[in-house]
Amino acid sequence: MAARPPPARPHIGLNPTNKFSSYSVADWGEDDAWDSASDSESTSKPDWNRSNARASSSTAPKPVPRPTLNNSSSTLASSYTHVHAPSSYPPKGEQQVPPRNGWTMVRKSTDRGSLESRESGQLGSHAGYEELDADMIIGDMEPEDDDQAAIHHSKPRYEQGVLRVDAEEIVNDPLHLIYRQSEKSASTSKATGTSAVDTEKLMRERSIRTNRRTKFMNCITRDDVDIAQLRKLAWNGVPGDLRPLVWPLLLGYLPLPKPTRASTLARKRREYASLVETTFARGRDGLDQQIWHQIEIDVPRTRPGVRLWMQASTQRSLERILYVWAIRHPASGYVQGINDLATPFFQVFLSAYIDTDPEDFDTGLLPDSVRTAVEADTFWCLSRLLDGIQDNYIAGQPGIHRSVKRMAELVARIDAPLAAHLEVENVEFMQFAFRWMNCLLMREISVQNTIRMWDTYLAEGTDAFSQFHLYVCSAFLVKWSKKLQEMDFQGIIMFLQSLPTQGWTDHEIEMLLSEAFVHYSTWHNAQSHFIGK
Repeated sequence: MAARPPPARPHIGLNPTNKFSSYSVADWGEDDAWDSASDSESTSKPDWNRSNARASSSTAPKPVPRPTLNNSSSTLASSYTHVHAPSSYPPKGEQQVPPRNGWTMVRKSTDRGSLESRESGQLGSHAGYEELDADMIIGDMEPEDDDQAAIHHSKPRYEQGVLRVDAEEIVNDPLHLIYRQSEKSASTSKATGTSAVDTEKLMRERSIRTNRRTKFMNCITRDDVDIAQLRKLAWNGVPGDLRPLVWPLLLGYLPLPKPTRASTLARKRREYASLVETTFARGRDGLDQQIWHQIEIDVPRTRPGVRLWMQASTQRSLERILYVWAIRHPASGYVQGINDLATPFFQVFLSAYIDTDPEDFDTGLLPDSVRTAVEADTFWCLSRLLDGIQDNYIAGQPGIHRSVKRMAELVARIDAPLAAHLEVENVEFMQFAFRWMNCLLMREISVQNTIRMWDTYLAEGTDAFSQFHLYVCSAFLVKWSKKLQEMDFQGIIMFLQSLPTQGWTDHEIEMLLSEAFVHYSTWHNAQSHFIGK
């Protein structure tokens, strides 16, 4: 049964025919654009000033006032969580590097159109963000001759939207995923224009990757998976094409015995579809308006600028996932930041059915069966992750406050000079680490970096999202120790709110995880280092 969509509403999306309605996101201002931390957001203003949001994401942080010494932790958390744009958006003055497969989006406020014309497929109506005299352009930004233009316009809606021909088979049999070597992986195996030394290095690295993939294959295709072996393999990273199978196994969503996997998946997907059908049966009037209102605000903010998360169909899926989870967990309900935690799962599961970068894919191209499978698998895996850290999101968020306190005590042991300098400058950990715990560093690193980090977290077990993550955050702070000790209060806060992690790759993440593991091995069983525990 296909999942019933939530109440139709205008949305922020890449589709040029969108109409953004008057009840949507308010003018957030420059300081909290893309911020999912404050519960005091309002949507009382009729228009969202997109220019402010864009400026926020490319402008250096504003000076932060020095707090008085008697500020409470809760006040500091409210004041300093997500004060500025995430670090993936370079400060003003730096050259903006276009995304892969170059594309850009500009808007024309004079072509507003209507929701009815959008739904009927008529073109030419743009979202009324601001007064700009421009059109939307998608492509490589290269001049085209007539023949090239004809070829370009005859392609699918998005050039990058390549659905696997065996997508339906993968829905019915998850092991079908691993029986066909990805063309994309095969194409990257060719090395041209390299020296003999480089070629030898590439061949050696390829041999190592092939050997690791073979070990994964042998493990997950057994009649009964050895979970200890799988965890050991996954700690150092999971091959991208195998994650849609490995992650559910590590989370316990997919059964270890092979004969029961397909039937279990089918049952859980039907269960999710039934939950959606029941939840949205009465339309918008039957929803908890406070929860739905906050989700409406946060969903368009999820991964701003990334094509996948600007799609109407992706946003509708995320709304369903978040709302159904919220009503099933009344102790916490929906808390801002949970929307971010769904994105790695969604991208990993989507990758099973396509032969392209998930962040460039238009989910409107997915068959209903595939979309429902991706959505349901994301929901159940997100639920299992949040079950282990739910005290981060209940009233008062005690889990986060406890983790931040422990982090301060741990850093004092790992790097005493840094801890002393932060104390002299009156910098409290709550001013920057609250966000690190609430969003699991997803505002500081890319989704791809997060996916690699979660390979290790899932290998450690779901407790790692609270326990091991504490050591990762501590190692992350200590990494910048030398720079931070040369800064005053304002410089420290500004730096930590806009860290230079835009160019990080798997190598930096693996180094961070290695440092965290050293600290974990040293201090985790030495409970006395947690003062007052």
